[in-house]
Amino acid sequence: MEAENRRTERRSDIIEHLHDTIGLQVTEVVDLTAHEQAGHYLEGTGSMVLDRANRVAYACLSSRTHFDALGDFAQRMDYDVVAFDAVDSDGVPIYHTNVLMNVGEKLAVICDEAIPREDQREAVLARLRDTGHEVISLSYEQLYAFAGNMLELRNADGERVTAMSQQAYDSLSPAQRERLAANGRIVSAPIDNIERSAGGSVRCMLAEVHLPNA
Repeated sequence: MEAENRRTERRSDIIEHLHDTIGLQVTEVVDLTAHEQAGHYLEGTGSMVLDRANRVAYACLSSRTHFDALGDFAQRMDYDVVAFDAVDSDGVPIYHTNVLMNVGEKLAVICDEAIPREDQREAVLARLRDTGHEVISLSYEQLYAFAGNMLELRNADGERVTAMSQQAYDSLSPAQRERLAANGRIVSAPIDNIERSAGGSVRCMLAEVHLPNA
């Protein structure tokens, strides 16, 4: 983590809780914190948007996402990396990848105009399509409404659900909503105070757990 006060979020008791209370199996913890000593950071699923099915890590490079740490993650976890630069409409680097894109099983949402280099933009879009994803492009206006910070999940019945804020949902066009709804049920909630004060939205509030049962 780039910010020192956020490093306290690494808590072993949460891992113990997953095992002892929920009954999930934890056999290995991959620790990349040594990179902080060199000033290199990789802030989890903020820095990386993971296509878990195809083992591809999408990452926009920034002060919070360094290539050395990204490469270490990829080697240890057997992921391919698609790294690129991304900026807001004022040319300022975007700090986290999950601000501008989400990758589900069959559908990907991305503000591709935020990738200024044409070769990088085409490489990202080509990789998404090569892995069988339908791509929904977002505008900068929708990016600022946190439409890129949605997350595809599955509910207890195994049905696809896409979670997002009400602001993000309201920013989408009818055609975009229709395409998302065809992929799975949309769940939205108003979290305006969090979005105004914390710099993130629904995806930043959720942690994916893919552990097997113990």
